[in-house]
Amino acid sequence: MAPVAMRTVASSLSEALPVSYWLDDPGKPAPHPALTGDEHCDLLVIGGGYSGLWTALLAKERDPQRDVVLIESREVGWAASGRNGGFCAASLTHGLYNGLTRWPDELAKLEELGARNLDAIEEAVARYGIDCDFERTGEIDVATEPHQVEELKELHAEAERLGLGDGYEFLDRDALRAEIDSPTFLGGLWDRRGVAMLNPAKLAWGLKEACLGLGVRIYENTRGLSLKSSGPGMAVGTPYGRILARRVALGTNIFPSLVKRIRPYTVPVYDYALMTEPLSPEQLDAIGWKKRQGLGDSANQFHYFRITPDHRILWGGYDAIYPYGGKLDSEYDHRPETYLKLAGHFFHCFPQLEGIRFSHAWGGAIDTCARFSAFFGTAHSGKVAYAAGYTGLGVGATRFGADVMLDMLAGERTERTELEMVRKKPMPFPPEPFKWTGISLTKWSLARADERAGRRNLWLKTLDRFGLGFDS
Repeated sequence: MAPVAMRTVASSLSEALPVSYWLDDPGKPAPHPALTGDEHCDLLVIGGGYSGLWTALLAKERDPQRDVVLIESREVGWAASGRNGGFCAASLTHGLYNGLTRWPDELAKLEELGARNLDAIEEAVARYGIDCDFERTGEIDVATEPHQVEELKELHAEAERLGLGDGYEFLDRDALRAEIDSPTFLGGLWDRRGVAMLNPAKLAWGLKEACLGLGVRIYENTRGLSLKSSGPGMAVGTPYGRILARRVALGTNIFPSLVKRIRPYTVPVYDYALMTEPLSPEQLDAIGWKKRQGLGDSANQFHYFRITPDHRILWGGYDAIYPYGGKLDSEYDHRPETYLKLAGHFFHCFPQLEGIRFSHAWGGAIDTCARFSAFFGTAHSGKVAYAAGYTGLGVGATRFGADVMLDMLAGERTERTELEMVRKKPMPFPPEPFKWTGISLTKWSLARADERAGRRNLWLKTLDRFGLGFDS
């Protein structure tokens, strides 16, 4: 990038607030008081993100008499649930390609369950009056290199072969640019019904209110410190008290699990995003985007982007930063060098928007596992259930995970618990320094594949052979 262009890109970030656009909302609800003293309940849910909120809500819907308590270490929705891009996908497998690679024999069932899950989310948003800008626009996977066009055509053909093609439409260059105009776009695959766009923080806050309305007791600024068996149930220590519960559901995701043996299955990866100021009518005309579909390019190091109801563009992804040792620290929540890189990529994609400024720039950790989609299990003789590893696609899939945890805690055999995806776990990550070395080598290899028309080197082919490879 030429020096003048670099200065222009940098100036676009000069007024960007270092906070999630979604959480920078004057309507943000006040937190509930922390737990002090002892509590008793039938079900304790630990974690106030989507995973925990859906679990508490569904538990009360299944049995209104069940006594449910939810605790959150800070405020409901403050972490990944309030910082993501707002893509609520039906996919339970981190996309069709990952599902085809890992569970080809049950992918049709997984797609059916995912579609039903997204329908149930839409119905819950309407039933509880959750004002979160839910909009079933779908998502377009965009090709920006010739080899990606062919890959999307092959994926579309595979979906049709499996009887899953009805909801997908391949768009050539002209058809895609008629929807959203960028000189970098060469083609796309539009999943018309499988993704909704929404305001992620407002979804979390709305789920909180729905839980409270059904009688869930919520304690914020209350961290679960310890977990141990206590008679027929479990005891959980908190900073100012203790909770005795018959059953416990863990929705802590990237934060260290109270079931220590599952910690090696996830690593934190820091993801970053920018939000523009609102586009003018002239700028909107220059890009089109009237149907507000979600977009993601098809590179290994990919961008995700969407337009909001008030005509801002969110632009995120590309850099995925793993800190040595899997350290979780707020110092990683902001990375100016990544913001600068993302801004440069934005103006490369949309040169007609030169001069627009970014109002917000933020980041945060997501929980990643070796198969890039959630895994599940129980501990303490079935009195504790957990779900983790959503790898950035948890806005929708966490509701499915909540149902799985409740099935497991009830000891029920259901169509969910019978799935191979649910019964088996991914490979755990090795200890350091091997973990950092492997992740760094993988990231470098994926970047090289993007530069070499998608050709994967020996390292990536080896990971593929052992079921550890991925393409995005």
